[in-house]
Amino acid sequence: MLIGLLTQWFDPEPGPAALPGRLAHALARRGHEVRVVTGFPNYPTGRLTPGYRMARRLDEIDGDVRIRRVALYPSHDRSAARRLVNYGSFAGSALISGADALRGLDALWVGNSPISVAVPMWYARYVHRVPVLLHVLDIWPDSAVASGFLGGGPLSRTLARGMAGWCEAMYRSADRVAYVSPGAGGLLAARGVPPEKLVHIPMWADEAAPVRRPDLRAELGIRPDQVVLSYAGALGEAQGLDSLIDACARVDDPRLVCLIAGSGTTEDRLRARAARAGATNVRFLGRLPRDRMPALMAAGDVHYVSLRPGGMSAYTMPSKVQAILAAGRALLVAAEGDAAAVAQDSGAGFVARAGDPDSIGTALREVCDLGREKLELLGQAGRSYYDKVFSVAVGAERVEQALRATVEGCRPRPRRPSGLGRAGVDRPAAE
Repeated sequence: MLIGLLTQWFDPEPGPAALPGRLAHALARRGHEVRVVTGFPNYPTGRLTPGYRMARRLDEIDGDVRIRRVALYPSHDRSAARRLVNYGSFAGSALISGADALRGLDALWVGNSPISVAVPMWYARYVHRVPVLLHVLDIWPDSAVASGFLGGGPLSRTLARGMAGWCEAMYRSADRVAYVSPGAGGLLAARGVPPEKLVHIPMWADEAAPVRRPDLRAELGIRPDQVVLSYAGALGEAQGLDSLIDACARVDDPRLVCLIAGSGTTEDRLRARAARAGATNVRFLGRLPRDRMPALMAAGDVHYVSLRPGGMSAYTMPSKVQAILAAGRALLVAAEGDAAAVAQDSGAGFVARAGDPDSIGTALREVCDLGREKLELLGQAGRSYYDKVFSVAVGAERVEQALRATVEGCRPRPRRPSGLGRAGVDRPAAE
C-alpha cells in the first residue's frame, strides 16, 4: 500500500514525539511505500533541532520513508497562546504546503494530538478522498483541561465545549478510530463513536538502543545495595507527586533512594514539601538532557508512574509505561485503571492507591525487601510482556491491519445485475 502519516511530531524529536517515526519505518520494512507530512523538529525545547533552518517546506528521504516538513512556529513552553500558535501554524502549513504530498494515498494514519491536525486531515479525506485511520493518542479536551492548558473560569469551559465538538467532527469523518487503552475505548464509545469504527491499537516505545549508558548511580554516590526508585517526567498537578514525597518521608529503610528528574509547575512546592517532611531519601535532579535519560533508566531499579486520582486517570496510559517495560525495568504504578492493570498483567510491578501515601509507602517497603536482583527479574518479565503486547512490530501489524480494513470499507460495493432480486433470483419480466 501507499500509506501516509500525518503528525506534527516526528524524528529526530525524542520521547513520545519519536513514536510516529518508529511506525513509519516499521511499515516501510513491511513492504509499504510511506509518505510523512510533519513539522520542523523543535520538541521538547521549543527550539529547532540543530541542522535545521525554518523554511516553507523541506522534502527529505530517510531510508524508505519520504518526509515532507512544513513550517511552524516553534514553541513548547508554558504559554497557552504560544502553544496555540504552534499547533495552528502546523495545521495551516500542512494544508498549504503538505496537502499535495497526501494525494493518491491508499490510506492515511493520523496522530490526533494536537487536534488542530484535523484541518489537513479533513482536506485529505474529503478533497483527495483518502481513507483515514485516526489514532487517538490523547483524549481532548480532557487532556488540555487536566494539564491546566485551558486555565479556569467560564472561558475555559466554553473552549472545552468547542474542543469537544471539534473532536466529535474528527471522529465522524474518520473511517476508523484507534484507541490506545481499554478505558479510552470505552470513553470514545460513550461519546458516540460507533463500535464498528473502533479498534484497539496500543502505543509502542522508542526501542532505539542508547549509544552509551554512563553509570549514574556511581556519579550520584549511590551504594550497590541501595534500591533506586526513579521518576522522570513533568512535575505538575496531574501527576500527584505530593503523595510520593510523603510516602518516602515515612519509609526509614536506608536502602531506599528516590530520584526525581523533570520540571514543572509544582517543582518548587515538591522541593519545599520534601524539606519540611525530612524526606532525605528524595533527590531532585532537575530536567536532564535527552542523552542522560538512558542513564537514568538504567540507574532505576524500579520506575514510578503516577496520576492524580479522578479525572483522566482511569483511562490514561502514560507513554512512560511502555518505555519502562521496553527497557526491562520494574515499575510502581500509583494510578487507577489501565496503567495499573498493565503493571499487574505484565508481572513487572507493584500497584498502590493513587494519592495515598500509606499505600505507596507499603509498596516502597516491598520494593526494598525484594532487593535489586529480584527486581531485575520483574523487569525481564516486563520486557517479555512488552514484546508480545506493545512492541513496534506488533503495533505496526495492528496499524497495517486497520489500514487494510479501512481501505476495504471504503471500496464501493459491486452493483448487483439489474435482473437479480435481493435473494439473487431472476426477477420476472414486466408484462
